[in-house]
Amino acid sequence: MARIQASDSLIPRQIFEMPPAAEQLSRENQSSIADSDSQGSGVKLKKQIGLLDGVAIIVGVIVGSGIFVSPKGVLKFSGSIGQSLIVWVLCGVLSMVGALCYAELGTMIPKSGGDYAYIGTAFGPLPAFLYLWVALLILVPTGNAITALTFAQYLLKPFWPSCEAPAEAVQLLAAAMICVLTVINCYNVKWVTRVTDIFTGTKVVALLVIVGAGVWYLADGNTEHWDKPFSGGNLSPGYIALAFYSGLFSYSGWNYLNFVTEELKDPYRNLPKAICISMPLVTIIYMVTNVAYFSVLSTDEILSSDAVAVTFGDKMLDYMSWVMPFAVACSTFGSLNGAIFASSRLFFVGARNGHLPAAISLINVNCLTPVPSLIFLGVLTLLLLFIKDTYVLINYVSYVEALFTLISVSGLLWLRYKQPKAERPIRVNLALPIIYLIVCLFLVISSCSQSPYEVGIGTIIILSGIPIYYLTIHHPVKWLADTSQSINLWCSKFFICMPNQDKFD
Repeated sequence: MARIQASDSLIPRQIFEMPPAAEQLSRENQSSIADSDSQGSGVKLKKQIGLLDGVAIIVGVIVGSGIFVSPKGVLKFSGSIGQSLIVWVLCGVLSMVGALCYAELGTMIPKSGGDYAYIGTAFGPLPAFLYLWVALLILVPTGNAITALTFAQYLLKPFWPSCEAPAEAVQLLAAAMICVLTVINCYNVKWVTRVTDIFTGTKVVALLVIVGAGVWYLADGNTEHWDKPFSGGNLSPGYIALAFYSGLFSYSGWNYLNFVTEELKDPYRNLPKAICISMPLVTIIYMVTNVAYFSVLSTDEILSSDAVAVTFGDKMLDYMSWVMPFAVACSTFGSLNGAIFASSRLFFVGARNGHLPAAISLINVNCLTPVPSLIFLGVLTLLLLFIKDTYVLINYVSYVEALFTLISVSGLLWLRYKQPKAERPIRVNLALPIIYLIVCLFLVISSCSQSPYEVGIGTIIILSGIPIYYLTIHHPVKWLADTSQSINLWCSKFFICMPNQDKFD
């Protein structure tokens, strides 16, 4: 099947070009690559992700700590349990619509990188770089750092049952987790998918325990919380938007499989199939889990809880209540594993396109994984672990994510107009991207009125990437170019790496 040419999203290498010495090193090492193709095209990422692995990645990344820790966000802004359940279902439907739009983009532009690749193809290098810039500063390392800290807090909870664990212990355990997962991701993609499969199964079992306990509680005649399910509902547009933000945050990660399209077996078939299996599954799991929460816990108990699943476990599981903190830890471990795997490919593709130092686009000749990109991401995440106000950055994530998702879906509509005859193995009904665009636009505009400070800071961070783009890429500074070339050569030797030589034609 022909692939779509997306060269208009690629820019001249300039400052981040690979130096001749590194190219010579690549040629010398090329003969030792056992996994080269028959034409000797060099190393490239292997297609090792099947349909089941794809489903596990999507479910594993989406079902992180959110459903265990903070369902209260949706309830807080909805005002009633009935309205909050409607928001949870609509968030799942909206995420499904967005995922189907990304299925069309992912099969039309079969490159790793997700939003970065799609925005670059539709709107050019500068908007794509701005997405990469924000992902580099906020979206990826901040999300990974907070997930790691959540893992450490809940794994240590049984040892400090009546108080918070020491900050130093939490940070060190989180750092150890990041290092272990980075090593696994560097060594073998199969190991990554096995860890994802195991921990996805573990978190689904934990959620089924919650659902089972809730069903047993309801069957025993405890239905008092459902007498007036819509009492106290809040219909203000601003609060509805905030409720959707909280719900969509728990669904975030549905686009992560698009980040690793190049490593997906038969992406034209498996990408849309994985989406169509995983999104309804997650929506059903979230729905029945919230029904269990609302059946057992009162509205006040949920709103006053820092971790709803732990409060649920204390009330229902008695001496087995330790299972819930352990389940949160397992959930975050699996979620972070999938996030590291997928997001490292974003920086890898950005470097391959010349938007980051070329060293980050190198591939280890033995493991066929982007080792420098993984280590780069790991170092960024470790640095954020020890910044006191790491959690403050998460306030800007929802707005920035919604904005760039809006831009990506706008790109789908623009490409329908700009390239009407381009081959699209998946072609969604035009109504779906239009509906998704309208909802995202509503959320972005509503957030401007409800959280102007966070929106302002997020916008400043996005715009700060413009001078960086012109200084490092459009009009590169010579000493930066020399430094980049030196780092690239060193990484090629130290990590035994070669440049990616996969072709898209």
